[in-house]
Amino acid sequence: MTKWSRLEPAQAISDLLKWLTIGWAIGILAGTASAALLATLEWATQWRESHRWSWLLLPVGGLISGLIYHYLGRSVAAGNNLAIAQIHDPRTVIPLRMAPLVFLGTTIAHVVGASVGREGTAVQMGAALADRLTLLLGLPAAERRLVLMAGIGGRCASVFGTPLAGMLFGLEVLAVGKLRYDGLFVCAIAAIVGDRVTLAWGLHRQLTASRSSPN
Repeated sequence: MTKWSRLEPAQAISDLLKWLTIGWAIGILAGTASAALLATLEWATQWRESHRWSWLLLPVGGLISGLIYHYLGRSVAAGNNLAIAQIHDPRTVIPLRMAPLVFLGTTIAHVVGASVGREGTAVQMGAALADRLTLLLGLPAAERRLVLMAGIGGRCASVFGTPLAGMLFGLEVLAVGKLRYDGLFVCAIAAIVGDRVTLAWGLHRQLTASRSSPN
């Protein structure tokens, strides 16, 4: 028996509309953030390829990133671990500064040619942006967990152009192979909407691995 079938019809419809709205909001945030990130990375990649000597700036880029996190990002230095820890045991809202800091770190990495992955950027930005909604809406811990899962799934779906994979990643982010079915609906909406919003901004994604955030 599903969660929805145990509820009174009116309550079921109310909850359905609630999570539909939240999923759309997360998808719009995730898709827009992904579009901004992809556009910035495209510019950074083109600049690096037209300035082949830019690899000489690798130590400088690393130093700048380190100083930024040392002075501005100590509260979010845990990166992916912080986001996943909050899904396991939601206690404090993830600082919003995580999103712009990992965005900046990703851009610097692309400019100087650092070899890193894009997944960390998706997880951290998705969690930080989605967690703003839990703060604004005053959601309890159990529902906040679902929002964080949807935020991560929506960002992965939109940045890679893989809504199904993004949804599944959001559902099993706590433990590989174990799906949180109570988050299926909101994760699916966030992933689909996020993917469509990024496309609506005119950005195209590469499904192959690329350089991105070091966290």
